Amino acid sequence: MNTHKAIFCWSGGKDSSLALHRVLKDASFQVVALLTTLNQTHRRISMHGTREELLDQQAAAIGLPLTKVWVSEGSNDEYERKMEEELTRFKNEGVTHVIFGDIFLEDLRTYRENNLSKVGLKAHFPLWKEDTHELINEFWRSGFETITCCVSTKYLNKNFVGRKVDSSFITELPTGVDVCGENGEFHTFCYKGPIFKQPVSFTLKEKVFKPITEYGMEGKDGFWFIDLVPE
Repeated sequence: MNTHKAIFCWSGGKDSSLALHRVLKDASFQVVALLTTLNQTHRRISMHGTREELLDQQAAAIGLPLTKVWVSEGSNDEYERKMEEELTRFKNEGVTHVIFGDIFLEDLRTYRENNLSKVGLKAHFPLWKEDTHELINEFWRSGFETITCCVSTKYLNKNFVGRKVDSSFITELPTGVDVCGENGEFHTFCYKGPIFKQPVSFTLKEKVFKPITEYGMEGKDGFWFIDLVPE
């Protein structure tokens, strides 16, 4: 069996964690690094709002090198330019694949594959097209624990941010909200599970609302974030 050298696009959330868990047990891939995009001004993971310090603690607990891609403008052009630079560097070091935790968004998969093709890399999606109810149950059975760090007000209210994603959380989700938040309903921070040598400790601080216009989008909705502070 051929072993493909790969990097993993790490968001710090539950889908990333489960996808990485699977890939680390897959002999056809050798994950050589995690790759994460952060906002340069706020030094937080893009969209998730997770502090850089907690990202560093996750990577240390996983035991893989971490590469950070810094963006400041928030535009697709900047993101694609910065990513292309890093991906080209990895390709020159023998990497052939980039791994993602996406589940069923066809347009996002196409976008990722088109960008990778520009530098001659392939995408791999370990969770692709699997039932999200089955995935969240696998996540729990594997021993993972996660908390919501961001929710979209288009789908959820302030009370859903800063909550552990457990059976009670899933039961309370409004009709039409995906249990894995795959449509952008919520994002998570994973702090415990089989990929971590030890849990990542944090304290919940204040909840902060950001209007959607701050992210270059139009509309009256926005996002509730909770500030997770390293202990």
